[in-house]
Amino acid sequence: MLQIYGTLGPSCGDVETLARLFQAGMTGIRLNLSHGGLAASAEGIDHLHAAARRCGVTPRLLIDMQGPELRVGDLPEPVSLETGAMVRLGEAIPLPRAVLPHLLPGQEVLLDDGKLLLRVTELFSGGALARVERGGVLRSRKSAALPGVDIHLPAMTDSDLANLRAAGAYGVTGVMQPFVRSRADLEEVRGVLDAAGGQAIRLFAKIENLDGVEKLGELLPAAGEIVIARGDLGNAVPLWKLPALQKRIAAVCREAGKPFMVVTQMLASMEQNPVPTRAEVTDVFNAVLDGASSVMLTGETAAGNYPVEAMEYLVRTVREAEAYLQAR
Repeated sequence: MLQIYGTLGPSCGDVETLARLFQAGMTGIRLNLSHGGLAASAEGIDHLHAAARRCGVTPRLLIDMQGPELRVGDLPEPVSLETGAMVRLGEAIPLPRAVLPHLLPGQEVLLDDGKLLLRVTELFSGGALARVERGGVLRSRKSAALPGVDIHLPAMTDSDLANLRAAGAYGVTGVMQPFVRSRADLEEVRGVLDAAGGQAIRLFAKIENLDGVEKLGELLPAAGEIVIARGDLGNAVPLWKLPALQKRIAAVCREAGKPFMVVTQMLASMEQNPVPTRAEVTDVFNAVLDGASSVMLTGETAAGNYPVEAMEYLVRTVREAEAYLQAR
């Protein structure tokens, strides 16, 4: 039976909503630590365990590390970026210092899983001026990507190290390592977990860039599960090439007998609507047919208006796909 995950956030952080998610068929939940550490999330984790006890289930808790991911810095408040407007990167939009040397004229900058697109027009001391080519609202700590640019960052941040060492005390069952570039990244994380007594905690390798795709074969022995993370992976290639990459990764995992997860925008329209699109439920169904061992909702449960309804649609679609496979 597939594992079905939601993501913990403001829309589902209370015991009652979490209990309804478990009752709908959710088997585990993801906690995104890009916005804060385990200690800061202690109340939500307590609510998770309380809801699980109420429902008589043992929850899987996955922590999604910061890792070598580029993110926008903290903003005083959400920023509305109008298409055609000019914005100062490095000032109005804070970016990691490692990004700044790569902000050359003509360089594209994707923000928030590619929802927003900027293009650098000129440089100034400490940053760059960019034109907004696809606008929207930008919030703190959202992802940033520079297509075609390889920026080397450490596999783990200081915050990651602290969270790994504390993982066992919070009931963490799995660690999701983002932007895996090599087997060495995974072995480094595994070493920290093992040294902290976390030998039973599974390691999930998120494939989010072309390095991860090309080195997938060497990653398999070091990962408990592969994650096809379509958000940033869809920033690394033109979107029309993403489905083929997903199929390629799934095929490699099937051949190797390695479990894999499919994530990102599975029912994204349900952040605002009580019913998903036909394309979304078909996407979920096809992920199961491709052999996925688990699927996950992100913003749909963390920040959406219909977290329980989204989980119900996800679970029902997964179970229908499983029944279809058994009947073939």
